Amino acid sequence: MQDIAEQLQAWHAAGRAFAVATVVGVSGSAPRDPGAALAVDAAGEAIGSVSGGCVEGAVYELCQAAIESGEPVLERFGYSDEDAFAVGLTCGGVLDVFVQPILPGADDGLDAGIAYIASGTPVALARVIAGPGGLLGATVAVTADAHHGALSPAPSTAQPSPAATPPATRPARHLLTTLERAVVTEARAMLDAGRTGRIVLGLDGRPCDDRGQGTVTCFVESYVPAPRMLVFGAIDFAAAVVRIGRFLGYRVTVCDARPVFATQRRFPEADEVVVDWPHRYLDSQLDRIDGRTVLCVLTHDAKFDIPLLERALRLPVGYVGAMGSRRTHRDREARLREVGLTDAEIGRLRSPIGLDLGARTPEETAVSVAAEIIAHRRGGSCLPLSAGDGPIHHEEPAAPEEPRAQRTHAA
Repeated sequence: MQDIAEQLQAWHAAGRAFAVATVVGVSGSAPRDPGAALAVDAAGEAIGSVSGGCVEGAVYELCQAAIESGEPVLERFGYSDEDAFAVGLTCGGVLDVFVQPILPGADDGLDAGIAYIASGTPVALARVIAGPGGLLGATVAVTADAHHGALSPAPSTAQPSPAATPPATRPARHLLTTLERAVVTEARAMLDAGRTGRIVLGLDGRPCDDRGQGTVTCFVESYVPAPRMLVFGAIDFAAAVVRIGRFLGYRVTVCDARPVFATQRRFPEADEVVVDWPHRYLDSQLDRIDGRTVLCVLTHDAKFDIPLLERALRLPVGYVGAMGSRRTHRDREARLREVGLTDAEIGRLRSPIGLDLGARTPEETAVSVAAEIIAHRRGGSCLPLSAGDGPIHHEEPAAPEEPRAQRTHAA
């Protein structure tokens, strides 16, 4: 929902009912990752995507039905040899989509979650996508120090009507309170790690491996600031790396100790340009980098590179690459050993930076660098897809199988 947060917030502020379809599980060659979302408002306007086109029409209809009925639904789209196009996902994978109707002001968890996402505040949105019918769609928005929404509603003083949902469809209140605490704890841990995925808990709040009766499955979406790309060296190649870094969704910083080169005018697409010695700037950013952070060292000058890499290769960042010839790389390795780095630490360095694409121009080199970053992050082989016959999408760690039912409706 982060990609469509601005429009969702506009609908929400206007009091317009809408439904959000979210990819909550994928396997095989499914086209989108968990968290991809499509939203449809009561007037029929659609934003976002869950499949890149394969099943958009069917999901659009599910959203319209959810707005009308007020009921969430979990739908599985898969491949059938007998009738592939009727099923919709012709690429051969499996896509689980959870569709949730949203009426502004009716759910504290969803209201708070949409507001946090739109404002850029880190938040984990935990939604029940399978379990007792009375819980389906229940949502809790979790931040670092608070949560909004509830699985256990406040006691009501009103007399229940004969048509009210039978108590048996919801677990006892004390179990819901325990379950809610467990969901908040798990969601906060996933937010801290920037992870999105499913958790399965028993009604007593304990983690479970089996998604059978007496369990609740929640889909937790972590919305955190964009990952950072730190580009060291204000050279012409850096400008192209900045552009492709922004394209990939990174917040990009250019850093160089030379003020004549490190200017916003030379790097208009950078989120920030910093004039400082690279290693000193990195030391100042230790509380703002994490396992998603990418460092591209393009300075190609030992007096800048060595102090920077000495620190960078000991930090828990996602990628460290350095530009230079093979001769420069060998010299760099020797200097890093002299300052005390181990072989394991030096082994984390991607140098010369990028994949062998035969790149010559700054733009081609930037594509080479970006390709290596993606392959390193996603576990790609770096081989042409035409060279193999396996799945073209590398799967995340496998999750337990969902129940066989094609659709689950709220009670």
